[in-house]
This record gives sequence, structure tokens and C-alpha cells, in this order.
Amino acid sequence: MKKVMVYAYTAFNLGDDLFIKTLCERYPKTMFYLVAPKSYRELFADIDNLKIIPRESFIRRSLNLIMKKLFRKYRFTERLIAKKCDASVYIGGSLFMQQKNWRKQLKHTKALPIKNKPFYLLGANFGPFDDEQFYTVHEQIFQTYTDVCFRDHYSYQLFRHLKNVRQADDIIFQLKVPTLKSDKQSVVISVIKPSIRHDLIHYDEDYYEAITTIAQYFLQQNYHVTFIAFCTEEKDDVAVKQILQRMPKQYSEQINEHIYQHDITSALKTIAEAKFIIATRLHAMLLGWLFNKPVLPIVYNDKMSNILKDCQFEGPLINFSELNELREQTIEQRIERVMVHDITALLTNSEKQFTKLDQFLNKHI
Repeated sequence: MKKVMVYAYTAFNLGDDLFIKTLCERYPKTMFYLVAPKSYRELFADIDNLKIIPRESFIRRSLNLIMKKLFRKYRFTERLIAKKCDASVYIGGSLFMQQKNWRKQLKHTKALPIKNKPFYLLGANFGPFDDEQFYTVHEQIFQTYTDVCFRDHYSYQLFRHLKNVRQADDIIFQLKVPTLKSDKQSVVISVIKPSIRHDLIHYDEDYYEAITTIAQYFLQQNYHVTFIAFCTEEKDDVAVKQILQRMPKQYSEQINEHIYQHDITSALKTIAEAKFIIATRLHAMLLGWLFNKPVLPIVYNDKMSNILKDCQFEGPLINFSELNELREQTIEQRIERVMVHDITALLTNSEKQFTKLDQFLNKHI
């Protein structure tokens, strides 16, 4: 059995956790290792080929700190594990956004690959960025990887001159989803707290007001409404509370909240049983499509815009730039025009994310 070190965003974000789940389920004869919060053992208790190394371990944290202070070695204990593995996989979505501390983060990124061991980057997009050096240093890093497969055409175009760079649709389309039916007239609304993002710091009020208006439209049509938070680390749950406070009390029996933390099955069930999806989170949109639901996207960044373009989406949407101009009538007009998006081609193309890793792990499709 081959061993693979996994690097991922482990902050209980539903989209990223589904990446890990999809990876492990695709290769049941491979043992995967992941440094993550101890509670990830509970989250992935049903995945036998995934070993969680608790991030909270005092010995692990102490050793990392000592090696960083004395020898400027980053991710020391992770590297010890990775050296015993046959390869490493860095899997995720928005892994390369230019933050204020990007130079510090860069040291950790550079520490991931192990010399003479295959290293695979899967499912990511690049940016946004405005510093040319941010791009240049990552260009140098990417060319040392065994395989780089971006999920959007924009990122691919930035690095297409590198021979090891490819593009395929989002990994989420390879998720094995349950077939569920529900007679319940319901809508699921995925929400975010805009102001935790620097470029959206002033959008909270306009966004919450728009979501409240959308929810009230569905309530008036006798729908049940569920607000879903994909990531408490990024304060989606705070946004849910803020919006609930705005909802008229007469609708309280028709409103639910779903805060994702340790139960992937329950979150997927909530989405699968809905009749309609309002998606601010990218993966709420993609999961809605995967479950064959009509989806109205609320677009808050270029990441979502780029993927909508790649997926040839021509349906109605809402941009953050127009939130303060939205009226109940314009929202209703968009909702009435939403159709189920055909993802047949996306399902086939997304499997190419794993083409090179399939070859290494000797997987025969």
C-alpha cells in the first residue's frame, strides 16, 4: 500500500473537507496522512485509509518551534512524515491568494515538497494578486512540482508555459453524492460574512439586507428556508445569526439554520433535499448543480466569476457590486428565470484533475 502525505485547508470548511473525502475515496488502496485539528478524526471516522495527525500535539508543536528557531526549518514534523511517504498531494481551492503576510506564508509553501519525491497540486486557483513578485516566486515554485492542475482557465493561462501545468474542472464534481428525494418545499441559502475579506469590508449591511429580501420572497411562496454556514472559521455562522435577527417573527417556524462543523453527511443531505439553492459560497453553487438543483449564484469575487465563465453558465446571478440597488421585484425576476445547469461535460472533465496521480497510484479507471 502506497503512502501519501496530504496538505489541505483544515478549518472545517465544507468545500475543502469534501476535497479530502473525494481524494481518499478515489484511492481506497492508498494510505493518506493529514495534519489537522484532532476533531478531524471524528469528521473522517468512516474513512479507513486516512490517518489524522493532531495539530494540537504538544510534542509536535514544540519540535516545530525549536526547529524553526534554531535552523529556520518550517513544517518540520510534517516533513518527517512526508519523507516516509511515497508522494505528497496539496489539494484545495483558493490556496494562492495574495495576503498581507504572503511572504511569511511563502516559507511554509516552499517547505512542502520533499526532494526526489513526487508532489501534486490539485484543484487550486491562483490569485487574486497585484504584486508581480507574488506571481514570479510562485511560478518558480510550481515548475518544481510533478503536476499542477488548476480548476479554472484564468489560472491555467497564467502558467500555461510550464510543461507540468494543466486545467480541469473543480474536484467537487467527482464527489459521490447520495440520491435523496424530498417532498418538502424548501430553499437552502449559503451565506458568508463579507467583511472578513479586505475587499468586502463595507458590504455586510447591503449583503444581509439582500439575503433577507431573498429569504422573505421564498417564505411568502410557502417555502421553508435554511441558512447554511459552510465555515465557522470564516464566520459564516455569524452571518447566519445576523440575518436571522432581521427575519420577521411570523416566519420563525419556516426558518432553519445549518452550521457545518463535524458532519459532512448532514450538510450534503440538507442541500440534496432542497428544491432551490441560493449560493454565495462557490461550493454551494457546485453542489447544487451536482444535485441537479436550480441555483442562483451570488458572486463576490473573481474566483466565482472565472468558474462561472468556464462552466458556460448563462443563467441569472447577483453581483456584490449591485447589492445596494437590488429590489424585491428584480430579485423575483431573477429567481423566476433560474434553470437547472447541465454539468454533463463538467463531470467528465473534472476527473482529469487526477490523471497524473492515477498514473502514479496505478489506478485503472
